[in-house]
Amino acid sequence: KNGRQAIKPIHPELAEPLKDILAETYGLIVYQEQIMRIAQKVAGYSLARADILRKAMGKKKREVLEKEFEGFSEGMKSNGFSAGAVKALWDTILPFADYAFNKSHAAGYGLVSYWTAYLKANYPGEYMAGLLTSVGDDKDKAAVYLADCRKLGITVLPPDVNESELNFASVGADIRFGLGAIRNVGANVVSSLIATRTGKGKYTDFSDYLNKIDIAACNRRVTESLIKAGAFDSLGHPRKGLFLVHTDAVDSVLGTKKAEAIGQFDLFGGGDAGGGTDAVFTIRVPDEEWDDKHKLALEREMLGLYVSGHPLNGVAHLLANQVDTQIPAILSGEVPNDTQVRVGGILVGVNRRVNKNGMPWASAQLEDLTGGIEVMFFPQAYSQCGAEIADDAVVLVGAKVRVQDDRITLFANDLVVPDFSGARADRPLAVSLPTRQCTIDKVSALKQVLARHPGTSQVHLRLISGDRITTLELDQSLRVTPSSALMGDLKALLGPGCLGG
Repeated sequence: KNGRQAIKPIHPELAEPLKDILAETYGLIVYQEQIMRIAQKVAGYSLARADILRKAMGKKKREVLEKEFEGFSEGMKSNGFSAGAVKALWDTILPFADYAFNKSHAAGYGLVSYWTAYLKANYPGEYMAGLLTSVGDDKDKAAVYLADCRKLGITVLPPDVNESELNFASVGADIRFGLGAIRNVGANVVSSLIATRTGKGKYTDFSDYLNKIDIAACNRRVTESLIKAGAFDSLGHPRKGLFLVHTDAVDSVLGTKKAEAIGQFDLFGGGDAGGGTDAVFTIRVPDEEWDDKHKLALEREMLGLYVSGHPLNGVAHLLANQVDTQIPAILSGEVPNDTQVRVGGILVGVNRRVNKNGMPWASAQLEDLTGGIEVMFFPQAYSQCGAEIADDAVVLVGAKVRVQDDRITLFANDLVVPDFSGARADRPLAVSLPTRQCTIDKVSALKQVLARHPGTSQVHLRLISGDRITTLELDQSLRVTPSSALMGDLKALLGPGCLGG
């Protein structure tokens, strides 16, 4: 779409022999069937032997492919091809084994990719709600997709007894957490809550909620989990106030609910005589609330994620200035095994242990606004930074990426607690750009990046020419919400040294 280019052959000697085979894919090997035809055409393979090569690619069996090289090379040379042509073709085929599909599979995946891209572009709320539901209890993936929602400008609302369904659901341009995502709240309870509000009307306050629900939902543990997750917030009660009274409140109506469940009121005529909960139960909720930090901690306990806020809000962009790698990039497999990285975030779920030699070590989850990853502090690292390892600590961690059996973790070798005391979280975001890079295309791309992260923070553009620095205050329409996602986009566009100043 953006300009045609001449098709470059894999090797000059192969241009004509492979012309018909690779014509439909513009000179690129895309399908497994093309490998079979190439092996037959240039190396003299039989169809059966070519299929062995195809199967090795389909199963990503590189060791089998390596063994095939000798026969493949001899076949090509006997057909008059040079060693250079053999090497060029084999060097193209071997990496192809990492992503090879047969044509029918590739067509199917391509169509699904188009469908999902169309849905995300035109129905982002509905698409992301479905995507979040599809990952179920995988909180690492959910955290990445929630970060993507924020990047798309989609607000993810906490669960609500009056609005939520079982799973994630789109609500206008927003997404509402499903009640089924709350710990200790099963599908039968959710079905009961939804059926009750549908049949008897929405819950107006906590007393009305307890009056209306049936025995399936009248449970201390369920009620406590709903409170901690913020599912009663829309009823106007503070979470701590509800927590203080919920045990006695549930106990007060439980006997009546059990009686209703076995039909005693209907049998003895109590339904019209004021014996039901509609007529007798009210409760006063104290006007007491937890601080934001505690509320968020309980939210995460119940949902596995921070939803209504995040402990890093206000300092995430300051932290992002001091890291070289984003957590989602590590989890996606973009960062090779044994790579040294510097990441930042908040420690949660710290677990201290002692090995068989009596030496202490610890593991923890390191989370930022985009996801979380497990970090191991083995004895050598622990001896240097063990005192700084604590739940809710905001830290910078130097570590090596360890990939083993499809599990990705970080092996820490140092930890620093950054000092944000002298930095205002709302200070202008400074972006540095050498004047030689200040082209129309680069400035246009920068505007697009800033526009994707709208907010209230001023942006200062520092134009650098040798020792001379000119600072420009960008228009108010380009104010941003500093986040690790924004910092990552800026570094990708302008380079790792573009932030600060």
